[in-house]
Amino acid sequence: MNPVKWLLQKSFWVNLCAACVLVVLLGVLFFASLRWITRHGETATVPDIMGKPYDEAVRILEQAHFRVVVQDSGYTDTLPPLSVLRQEPEANAVVKVYRTVYLTLNKIVPPMAAMPNLVNMSYRSAVLTLQTLKLNVGDTIYKPDIARNAVLAQLYNGQPIKPGTLIPEGSRITLVLGDGIGNQANPVPNLIGLTFMQARELLSASNLSVGVVLFDGPITDTASAYVYKQIPPPLNANGQPNLIYAGQSIDMWVSQTPRDSTGQPLPQQRF
Repeated sequence: MNPVKWLLQKSFWVNLCAACVLVVLLGVLFFASLRWITRHGETATVPDIMGKPYDEAVRILEQAHFRVVVQDSGYTDTLPPLSVLRQEPEANAVVKVYRTVYLTLNKIVPPMAAMPNLVNMSYRSAVLTLQTLKLNVGDTIYKPDIARNAVLAQLYNGQPIKPGTLIPEGSRITLVLGDGIGNQANPVPNLIGLTFMQARELLSASNLSVGVVLFDGPITDTASAYVYKQIPPPLNANGQPNLIYAGQSIDMWVSQTPRDSTGQPLPQQRF
């Protein structure tokens, strides 16, 4: 057939017009339904499901027209297994309906951590070390020892635990600490008549510390000032030696010139 005659036929133009109308109708229908397909303009607020059990979290999200996907897992000893640790998007975020909410759940079996050696550490260092390994400090027990707040022993479930032992993360470790006071009493040293520097050196050598220092009168040189009174005194009312434990302190009264126990100046010696 001659192409020119074929193009001039009425049936060709009818079919062409019908096809154009169909395309236009399909386009109108598509763009009209696009809003419904994409849920354009329809938003919802993401519920707060942090800390909730997985089954409850899924029920809450699905009722609010959200999809749920478990993305990851972690661990904390403060929540039960399969509780929600994190959610994305966060709670109270306004998003499109049927948005997927990604969850991170608490592990059923806690990871294991190697028990560190805390003995001889300070309490603060021991706490930081445990926190780094995701372990917790349990009870603290004080025992007589001149190393105040130094770790003397480490216990797990009431029993000593060796370094390197594997225990669950979140376990509570009991620390036995020194109370800063020795367990053996010794006579109180006599500081009367010593200079302040000499008294400090004697206390340090006896594992004792300087307590309250009261200065009597003007002091021009603290190191060379004299101790004329101390508490506790070397002797009790019966003339027996007073006892003191290592780590305890002695208070001192100090003056620039020598004084007697009542605080009166001693007579100057003449040569």
